[in-house]
Amino acid sequence: MSERAKDILEWVYCIVIAVVIAMLIKYFVGTPTVVQQDSMYSTLMQGDRLILNRLSKTFNTMPKRGDIITFEAPSKVFYKEGEADTSNPIAKYEKDPNSIIGKFGYHVLEINKTSYIKRVIGIPGDHIEIKEGDVYRNGEKLNEEYLDEGMRTEATGQFSDITVPEKTIFAMGDNRSVSMDCRVFGCVPLERIEGNVVMRFWPLNKIGGVD
Repeated sequence: MSERAKDILEWVYCIVIAVVIAMLIKYFVGTPTVVQQDSMYSTLMQGDRLILNRLSKTFNTMPKRGDIITFEAPSKVFYKEGEADTSNPIAKYEKDPNSIIGKFGYHVLEINKTSYIKRVIGIPGDHIEIKEGDVYRNGEKLNEEYLDEGMRTEATGQFSDITVPEKTIFAMGDNRSVSMDCRVFGCVPLERIEGNVVMRFWPLNKIGGVD
């Protein structure tokens, strides 16, 4: 083999290794993401760039109340009146490729995958009730200082008076009037959570942690 061919192969090896390491970091450790929805306004705005911590997903760690997380969008997001099983209020996920290549493309490369960004309101065992424009957790009205003044929380779906099942969370967007969240599709299984927001790095005048 010529020296030139050896040099090319070494470069190919280096590029492949770099790509593999980058994908491993992205999937297991942390990754940047861009806000593409209005559901967290005005805490987060469209175009904000964030860093996600994926270690919670890697180690299957339950997020805390108040954490801002991203998770895979459920397969079913609308239920007709009386269609939802409120005794088992867990979001439905049916879009899971069978092949190894399909799983890699969907879960690692996130091809054709939709994600939501919301705030954790309830963890397993919490009783969440939405009434008269407010949120009650275990019978106590929440003081949600992160909401814009005058923002009301309406019981827009059939999962607005439930107990959060084991290994799931109940999450809502801060912009309650437009947010498609657990009120309408149920609680999110722990394995569908992609990561929690640790910081915003764009725009520069808002760089830092996000509460």
